[in-house]
Amino acid sequence: MDKYYNNIKNLLIENEIYNKIKDFSKEKNKVKTYYEIGERLYKAGSKYGDSIIEQYSKKLMIEIGKKYNARTLRRIRQFYILFQNQKWSTLSTISLTWSHYSELLPIKNTNKINYYIDITLKQNLGVRQLRERIKNKEYERLDKRTKKKLMLKEETNVSDFIKNPIILKNSLNYEIVSEKTLQILILEDISSFLKELGEGFCFIDNEYRIKLGNIYNYIDILLYNINFNCYVVIELKITELKKEHIGQIQVYMNYIDKNIKKISQSKTIGIVICKKNNKYVIDYCSDSRILSKEYLLV
Repeated sequence: MDKYYNNIKNLLIENEIYNKIKDFSKEKNKVKTYYEIGERLYKAGSKYGDSIIEQYSKKLMIEIGKKYNARTLRRIRQFYILFQNQKWSTLSTISLTWSHYSELLPIKNTNKINYYIDITLKQNLGVRQLRERIKNKEYERLDKRTKKKLMLKEETNVSDFIKNPIILKNSLNYEIVSEKTLQILILEDISSFLKELGEGFCFIDNEYRIKLGNIYNYIDILLYNINFNCYVVIELKITELKKEHIGQIQVYMNYIDKNIKKISQSKTIGIVICKKNNKYVIDYCSDSRILSKEYLLV
């Protein structure tokens, strides 16, 4: 038992020293150290039983610091168990802090953890931002087909990461009585709205004017996705999805493709954001570029 304890104690002491003199890389060193400690805790537990955690923590809190309590040691062991099947060279390149991992460890679903690790790296999320994404159940709001693609590491497209429902913050408690009010709500926090849709979305304009014959029409919101090189038409509806909504957005998409889109760009996609979805309408829609998503005010 002393062999494991002394080894753990020495690793923690080295980490404490490293934190004071190597500021630029101390988080990576902490993650690496905790992984190694987790391995020793796992082996010690296998040999002496789970109560060894309490015994070690009592001594470590006296000899090194109170932060190394039983709860912390269990979390460190859990970290090792979660990632033990990965090669360390892969883990060491992940630029997440221990605080990031602390947010992820309570999650039981490995695919869900991998999703949050991936978006944290791609979008350079801070701990607070990651916590917010988890709290808003971002992974749960992805389509089942998207989750399967991620698990099988298949190619994804622009529509895969659009959440359902799309969460809209209503901090001023607007009464949503019209599409215009809903549009105002989105525009007041356009950054959060774009993140709900996924990666690479850029705002172009609202009430984007187009001319159909001699009549002007207005697209509620026009976006562009730089990752997938395509325009995105957004139409807002405060009712249940109706078949005429599909026809309307299809006309707008075709207009953009014919008059705005360049040859090098991909075809426009359309998103109808509505109060309530109607799976029968969308099931019989022949255009796979058109999506229907519900909105949820919080």
